[in-house]
Amino acid sequence: MERKHKMAGILAPIVGLGGVFVAILIHRSWWRPTENAISDLGRVDLSYNWVLNISLVIAAVLALYYLHGLWEEFKGPIQKIGATIFAAGLLSLAGIGVFPEGMGPHYYVSWGFFVACSIGMLLIGIGFYVQGERTFGLFTFAIFTVGWILALWAKSHFRGVAVAEFIGVFGIVAWHYTLLKRFLVPEA
Repeated sequence: MERKHKMAGILAPIVGLGGVFVAILIHRSWWRPTENAISDLGRVDLSYNWVLNISLVIAAVLALYYLHGLWEEFKGPIQKIGATIFAAGLLSLAGIGVFPEGMGPHYYVSWGFFVACSIGMLLIGIGFYVQGERTFGLFTFAIFTVGWILALWAKSHFRGVAVAEFIGVFGIVAWHYTLLKRFLVPEA
């Protein structure tokens, strides 16, 4: 994988989460993770909504560019199908910024991000497992399973969905950096 694709992979979560955390700081007087959704920070009528929305679009573009570079690294059809589904999730992430809360498509692109990225991630992990890379495959399965269990628990225990969203995002980001590390650190 080329260096420029690796750099995009490194920067994508930093840009996306950076925008989320700056938006939280801006709106800390009213925003609470147990009472709100992350998308509340980018809703249509909110001042400085662009902080969240633009960062999500830029993060999605960077992640898609990284995924483009990663495509050649995937050897089996399961990984390629998983990468295609993951790409659909990244397009949905961009859609969250393009169609912020208060616009009709927002609900669908929000769910699209979490569902498509996690299913794509799972399929990529299964592809590694089938190819004999059992540790990464099992790690992926664990992230997927524990992430969904915790996110659904959080969704049912808090008024807002931000805690569940953060669980999902942090799971995807942890998986992403673990995968990226395979291409940054040369094998001994």
